[in-house]
Amino acid sequence: MSKLFNLSEKTSIVTGGNSGIGRGIAQALGEAGATVAVWGRSTERNAETVAAIEAVGAEAIAFSVDVSDESEVVDAFAATLDALGKVDSVFANAGLGAGSTRFHEMSTEEWRSIFGVNMEGVFWTFREALKHMQPRGEGSLVVTSSTSADVGFPRGEHYAATKAGVRALIRGIAVEYGRYGIRANAIAPGWVVTGMTDGFIEGDRFATQTLPRIPIGRFGQPDDFGGIAVYLASDASTWHTGDTITIDGGYLQS
Repeated sequence: MSKLFNLSEKTSIVTGGNSGIGRGIAQALGEAGATVAVWGRSTERNAETVAAIEAVGAEAIAFSVDVSDESEVVDAFAATLDALGKVDSVFANAGLGAGSTRFHEMSTEEWRSIFGVNMEGVFWTFREALKHMQPRGEGSLVVTSSTSADVGFPRGEHYAATKAGVRALIRGIAVEYGRYGIRANAIAPGWVVTGMTDGFIEGDRFATQTLPRIPIGRFGQPDDFGGIAVYLASDASTWHTGDTITIDGGYLQS
């Protein structure tokens, strides 16, 4: 393995790291040699993910965290530091998906529930990370956005708004903290088969309408995001910041 992509001396946090894209990221980081802290609400899935990472010879720990709760984020970051000694990269991946409520019928509670995880959870996670990374003069912050920020997303306006919002957050952090050796980027997945989407993404009607618009000819899988995660956690990306990297099989270009 090239030294540029060797993560054997790196430590990473992956929120929502026990399923879907987050697990794909966590697994790939471990395979590249990183020590990984998995944050997720399900202790059972946390344990399964840790076992999978340990099976490839890497170290992993897990914390039960609801990122919509500020105190849980603060406590989990402190506990992660106690356990690992440092944090080199943070992948703010935890998120809630959109429902099917029409916009004019959406309740304030539903609107805020999405923002609580997808925006405030990212804010608290990155805020705590920067308190640690700024004095060290290095670090990589990565947020999971979505191509829903690029296209109209009916009945998911609140979800799309958060995914656009985190891109603006990333650009601001990149500019403010670049002088401290900290980089910040977003990953924008297209249609990916995960627990969040499996209720509809592989349905005949959806597949018939959507697959022809994906030049690669298939829906994404969680492990499609392992390579970009390793790159952004590694020394290969030390001059790459303020960017949104779209991984969608070409969907937005069709």
